[in-house]
Amino acid sequence: MNAENAQHAESAENTPGHSVDEDAPVVVRLSTTVDAPLATVWALHTDIGSWADWNTDIESVDFGGPLAPGSSFRWLTHGLDITSTIREVVPGERIVWGGPAHGIEGVHVWTFEEADGGTVTVRTEESWAGAPIEERPEEMREALRQSLESWLSHLRSEAERRG
Repeated sequence: MNAENAQHAESAENTPGHSVDEDAPVVVRLSTTVDAPLATVWALHTDIGSWADWNTDIESVDFGGPLAPGSSFRWLTHGLDITSTIREVVPGERIVWGGPAHGIEGVHVWTFEEADGGTVTVRTEESWAGAPIEERPEEMREALRQSLESWLSHLRSEAERRG
C-alpha cells in the first residue's frame, strides 16, 4: 500500500458509518482538489439524475430521489447497467452507495472537505469483490482506477466551470 492509500485507509478507519470492503480483491483510493465552493461541488455530485449531463462516461441515470439511505438509482456506464443503493449521506461531507452488479459487489465512498481559500478536496474510495474480480484483479483494479480518475476529472472540470 503506498503512502497516499495508507493515509486514506487511516482516515477511513476513523470515519463512522459505511466503508469500503478492505478485504475485497480490489480497493482503489483517489483524490482531487477542486477550485470551487463546497456547495457547488456537493450539489453537482449528489444531483444523481444529472450525472449524464456533465460526465460523458455516464450514458443514462434513473433516479427519482430522495437523496437518502435506502434510495436506489439505476445508471448505465461503460456498458454496465448498475443499480446502486444509497447507504449513507452526511450533507456536504460524505455519501456512500453500493450494491451488486454483474457478479461484482461494489461499495463507493465519497468524502468532501473544504479548505481555507475555497477549494474542496474530494476523496473517493471504492471496493470491488466477486468472481469477475477474483478472476482478473489487476485488470479490474486498473479499470476501476481509470474510471475513478475520469469521474474526478469530469467533476472537477464541471464544478470549476460552474463555481
